[in-house]
Amino acid sequence: MQNQLPGLIGVHQVMATLGYGDAIGHEALGIQRVLRHAGYESNIYVETADVRVESFTEDYHDLIEQSNPNNILIHHFSLGSKASRVAFALPDRMVLIYHNITPPSYFVGVNDDLVRQCYSGRRELTAYIPRCDLALGDSEFNRLELEQVGFPVTDVLPVVPSLKHLDVEPDNIMANEFDDDRTNILFVGRMIPNKRIDDLIKFFNVYRLRYNPRSRLLLVGAHSGFEEYVGALYNLIRTLRIPDVHLFGHVSNEELTALYDVSDLFLSASEHEGFCVPLVEAFYKQIPVMAYSSTAIPSTLDGGGVLYDRKDPRHVASIIHTVLSDTSLHDEIMIAQNAALARLRQKDFGSTLTSFIKQVHEGPRAAPPTVAPDFWEQFALDARRRARRYS
Repeated sequence: MQNQLPGLIGVHQVMATLGYGDAIGHEALGIQRVLRHAGYESNIYVETADVRVESFTEDYHDLIEQSNPNNILIHHFSLGSKASRVAFALPDRMVLIYHNITPPSYFVGVNDDLVRQCYSGRRELTAYIPRCDLALGDSEFNRLELEQVGFPVTDVLPVVPSLKHLDVEPDNIMANEFDDDRTNILFVGRMIPNKRIDDLIKFFNVYRLRYNPRSRLLLVGAHSGFEEYVGALYNLIRTLRIPDVHLFGHVSNEELTALYDVSDLFLSASEHEGFCVPLVEAFYKQIPVMAYSSTAIPSTLDGGGVLYDRKDPRHVASIIHTVLSDTSLHDEIMIAQNAALARLRQKDFGSTLTSFIKQVHEGPRAAPPTVAPDFWEQFALDARRRARRYS
């Protein structure tokens, strides 16, 4: 298929790493499919890739040879990426996609390296303001952050997550272990401080003591690099003497499907999200959702689920009890969630993306980058000086 924009040679993506099965990886592969179907040459240039998706990528060093002022680079912004810095210096037009960076304060005393990386990343983002022809958030919350730091032209490229990984046969061992007469409360997401897993444990403890001793808390998500935080969670569980809190770590798609299938409620206490795909997964698996009203969470729920705005454990426990015991309310929640999911899946990701490409191709070009040999070294030095206050 021939593309419809004369003079536009290719639309390529640049990212630090292409992961398998995560939201950003799904988005990058979806962007590539749309662009190739529209007739554009479209590669994904990376530093590293999961072996299962490596065949979809090219080494970022090769981007230099492919560079052309008539190309458009879609840059998935990330922390201190060499691939990003190569893209920064090239003459191609640039569209930046911002997936958000967690505020570094969440990691103080837990992961000092990540404190510095997050602080540096948020500082580095500002260097791209004059470089980009268009800056996109994958949620309205992320777009507003871009606008607030000074990007002049911003918009939203909606996340329409693939849910095919939940259409697999559930793992029988996992399903049999937890499919009984107990109430299962589920959380899916990385075990990191901004997700506030400690709050989930406290909420569950009050719910168990006041309303339902025959209940479990199922916590699913990787914790690599946050072993100290997970250790603190185990200490909290021991201190409160809570039975039936299960931390699974990373699970397979079959195990994840089984855990969704046996769960009665999805509960989130996260305080910082750029989108939060597991909320949509819970919608898809027909589980009522309760979530703390913060950052991008309300817009992701889009009228579905139940939002709470106070983290008093008794208050949250009472809402959990109401949601799980009031069948009429449960039915209303499910109707609202199904409607929200339908609206999300009706969004035309492909047309939205190609309209942005047309907008950038036909619009005024950002000033070409001028990068002094020590530009990034000086930028990093300044970031380190400013980050000392967090160390």
